[in-house]
This record gives sequence, C-alpha cells and structure tokens, in this order.
Amino acid sequence: MYLADAVVQLAYDPGIAPADGGLPGLSVLKQVMGSLNLFGIVAVVGALAVSAGVWAWGHHSGGHQAEANGKKGVLVSAGAALLLGAANGVVSFFSGLGGQIK
Repeated sequence: MYLADAVVQLAYDPGIAPADGGLPGLSVLKQVMGSLNLFGIVAVVGALAVSAGVWAWGHHSGGHQAEANGKKGVLVSAGAALLLGAANGVVSFFSGLGGQIK
C-alpha cells in the first residue's frame, strides 16, 4: 500500500509552468545572458586563434607535444563555439521535451 501512495505522489501535477514576465528585471537578465554569450564567443575566437598558432608552431618546430595541444585546443574551441551558438536551441529543445513528460 505504501508503494502505491508513493507512485501517486510522483504522478502529482503541481501545475507550474514557465511564465514570461513573472519577475521584475527579466529583460535585464536576458540582456546580461546575451552579453555573456557574446563574450564567450569572442573568447572562443581568441582561443581558436591561439590554439591554431600553437598547432602551427609545434608542427614547424618539431614539438609534437605542442602540436598535439594545439590540435586539442582547436577542437575544444570549435566545440565551445558550437555549444555557445546552439545554446538557445538546445535549451529550447530539452525544455520542450521536458514539458511533454506526463
């Protein structure tokens, strides 16, 4: 009997949904997040340039460790750029998926 009560509690719908404009300062928070996203993208451009330079320097100087670190930096920078650019879509996708769970 106790297990059935726990399952009923898990299935309880509290009726809470995201509401636009529910808190004061939401527009400011959106601007701050957009600015942080832009700052992250600019930082990734710099990291990509430095990593590509390390990769080229390591390749031409015979420094295999520097070359490997440069390649790793380029891949990490590219992945970070992908995630920063797709942040809105990723959050929207998973939020929509989560809203479908009953």
